[in-house]
Amino acid sequence: MRQLVVLSGKGGTGKTTVAAALAHLAAQEGPIVIADADVDAPNLGLLLQPEIVEQVPFFGGKKASINAELCTACGRCEEVCRYAAVAQRDGTFCIDSTACEGCASCFYQCPAQAIEMRECQSGEWFRSKTRFGPFLHARLIPGEENSGKLVSVLRQQALLEAHESEADWIIVDGAPGIGCPVIAAVTGVDLALLVSEPTVSGLHDLERALQVAEHFRVPATVCLNKSDLSPKLAEEILAFCARRHVPVLAQLLYDEVVPKAMRRGCAVTELGENAVAEEIKLLWLALCDHVKAR
Repeated sequence: MRQLVVLSGKGGTGKTTVAAALAHLAAQEGPIVIADADVDAPNLGLLLQPEIVEQVPFFGGKKASINAELCTACGRCEEVCRYAAVAQRDGTFCIDSTACEGCASCFYQCPAQAIEMRECQSGEWFRSKTRFGPFLHARLIPGEENSGKLVSVLRQQALLEAHESEADWIIVDGAPGIGCPVIAAVTGVDLALLVSEPTVSGLHDLERALQVAEHFRVPATVCLNKSDLSPKLAEEILAFCARRHVPVLAQLLYDEVVPKAMRRGCAVTELGENAVAEEIKLLWLALCDHVKAR
């Protein structure tokens, strides 16, 4: 069983479009498991149209709560709170859960021991069925944190699912950027596919994503999407990859078939023969060869 993560370094490069197409092609060869590691703004489900089988709450941390019966209104909690989460109303103190960061300073400083740290639900994760195979995905409650921890839960569940179903591949659609959810998604995988685009920010963020992969010693490859939008910048990206000895496995042209597939809620490779689908098929073969060669 191999693990492939699709990253981008920035949003809007076509990462999810490529991930869905690769999942479609991989599922034709054997059982796979799919995971959407973008828990802040998940959208892979828009193309996979999942049927939820299991829904599990996710508790990412604890937040403070004041017991009014024990509180002596000394104000110590308000003094030590650095996040302005403690407010006084009608002579009593209360904590704004949206402002509380769970640092527990008030908990340790309260002389009356009137504050307790309660587990707080940060989101939920799902186990679903799709036409390509089992799908693990999640969503955070708006404003909540610990996205990296939630991605780690998804990765663990995907591994369990893969072992039970004897899957050949786990395909992970990573989050944009280089933050905690990306680190949680890339750690321990066999190969990273970095999807870039010929823009100034595309080149800059490709370099950042590559640094993350190199830091965790994950071999990286590149797919240059919409490569015909700016031939000059496309050449700069190709030259950058050559200097860093990073293989560019595909150069996809801009095509209206991609938004057409998005409107239909399917992978671009499901729309029959088209130029983008043919290139992604070659990309999938190159990824397989790259993994086998290691």
